[in-house]
Amino acid sequence: MQLIADRRELHRVAEPGWCEVFTASKVVAALRGLGWEVRWGADVVRADARLGLPPQQELDFFYERALELGADPETAGALRNGFTGVVGCLKGTAPGPTIAFRFDLDANHGGESRSEEHLPARDGYASTCANTHHNCGHDGHAAMGLALARSLTQWRDRIAGEVRLIFQPAEEGLRGARAMVAAGVLDDVDRFIGCHLGVQARQVGEIISGYRDILGSVKLDVAFAGTGAHAAVSPQEGRNALLAACVAAQNLMAIPRHGGGDTRVNVGMLSGGESRNTIPSTARLALELRSESTEALQFLKEAAHRVIEGAAAMHGVSFQVDLAGEACSASSDRSLAQLVGAAAQSMSRVHTVRDDVSFKGSDDAAEMMRRVQDRGGQAVYFGIGSKLGAVHHNPRFDFDEESLSIGTELLERIARLLLTPLPEAGHL
Repeated sequence: MQLIADRRELHRVAEPGWCEVFTASKVVAALRGLGWEVRWGADVVRADARLGLPPQQELDFFYERALELGADPETAGALRNGFTGVVGCLKGTAPGPTIAFRFDLDANHGGESRSEEHLPARDGYASTCANTHHNCGHDGHAAMGLALARSLTQWRDRIAGEVRLIFQPAEEGLRGARAMVAAGVLDDVDRFIGCHLGVQARQVGEIISGYRDILGSVKLDVAFAGTGAHAAVSPQEGRNALLAACVAAQNLMAIPRHGGGDTRVNVGMLSGGESRNTIPSTARLALELRSESTEALQFLKEAAHRVIEGAAAMHGVSFQVDLAGEACSASSDRSLAQLVGAAAQSMSRVHTVRDDVSFKGSDDAAEMMRRVQDRGGQAVYFGIGSKLGAVHHNPRFDFDEESLSIGTELLERIARLLLTPLPEAGHL
């Protein structure tokens, strides 16, 4: 089955955000082969709106790897250096709305389990790139996007309107959607549809028709710079950057919560120093803030900056704060979620449809949702149920591949309902 083969190939060649050259090249080739109008690279990703670009060495590594794996050199050349977005358009034979479906492409940094109990390892499609793993299901999302393209191509002569498939890079860390929004790929969209495997839907055949309260989030990288000195002979000459980072980390976790909305604070990385007997002159800290309330998120940002500045002053070091990722909060439109629910209810393999479910996490699909909603359109972000090998972002994460065909069928039904099919295509 092509759907499963695509998913396993993408899982095997996992690529992190802004480095998805092979994955995006595969998408471009597939869509062009189906006769879609395709744009990619700088045409759909605005350079100055990108966040959290990896080091050039990492970008170069994955570009060269993509060529070794057989990516088309011309296509790959337009995708390299952090321009790995793709948009496919299919126009029908009659006027109608513009409907956008979004699928993310990137894997996460982190090792994948090699246990025989982990199906990708057992069956030979585990990641071949060290410390890079599709541990959030984006390989499944991209594979469903390609399957949807194949299906829609078969009935393009009965479509009234336009279908737009958005294959987005760098969702992890909330880095990619803003650059595609800034490039204008959502500006004339009437309805936006996004989806995710698992999360709050943990059974095959379960559908969450529309998530609410997708949390807004800010990702910050903080660098502290102090003064090195011999830890025994002249410690008084040193200025300890690592202690400043430690003080900051502890007090970031102590920021008061906000009564206007649910809040999250997490310090995920802390490193620094040069040697055991040296006062550390450098330290780095990576943190994230989340809330469904714009007011509460702004409160967290201001508090975080005060904590970081205070910790630096306490230890006499300088600091720099860089924005590594950011996305707004969003919720699904009720009427569009009801349409998703009705489509799911009509499917024989769907046994449970839930609505009004809180997402409890962040996804930068929210940036695309908000763009469409702010321009008078509607958006929905729904859940596709699956049994998981472990929770998201875990080395043993995996999903039941049966969920892919269910998800694809639901996407097809949503498309047919929204594209005002002509009379001969009026049934699902």
